[in-house]
Amino acid sequence: MTAITQTKQINWWRVARWSAAAVLLCVPAIAMRFTSEVDWTASDFVVMGMLFASILGAYDFLASRAPSFAYRAASVLTTLGLFLLIWINLAVGVIGSENNDANLMFAAVIAIIVGGACIARFKPAGMGRALLTAAAVQLVVGVIAVAGDLGADGPIWPRDVIVLTAFFAGLWVTAGTLFRMATRDA
Repeated sequence: MTAITQTKQINWWRVARWSAAAVLLCVPAIAMRFTSEVDWTASDFVVMGMLFASILGAYDFLASRAPSFAYRAASVLTTLGLFLLIWINLAVGVIGSENNDANLMFAAVIAIIVGGACIARFKPAGMGRALLTAAAVQLVVGVIAVAGDLGADGPIWPRDVIVLTAFFAGLWVTAGTLFRMATRDA
């Protein structure tokens, strides 16, 4: 009887991504030993760990489906943008402080991206539409925040909202355009 051995090639980029996330999760724990300015609770580590796992898992899923470089690049921008939007809102908030309820409006942007991707079954054309819609909603949230003075208590109001709104809307438009380019490549 002969044994058939299969060798599975290790994806070193995947190992590097997940290892980097683990190292980043250790940084606050180390910093807390040296400064009182970093004060994370156990729940902070759990939330950040779940955020890293969700974002990296989503990227791994999208990258495994990538029919082209454009789709993979759009996947990177989308997951990175989602990570930054969530992280910024949890850490300091986009509109005023992290305790400002107006920041909950960004949940609509996240829901459009995630829901749109699921409805489109992760096909590039639908993903492109979802990201372009998210860009429009991102702009609407920014306009509502500035017009309604919803974050006027922020230290650099309204510049912070305007700059971050432009950044994220541009990120979603770029990712949406790349997904649409991937439609032609598929």
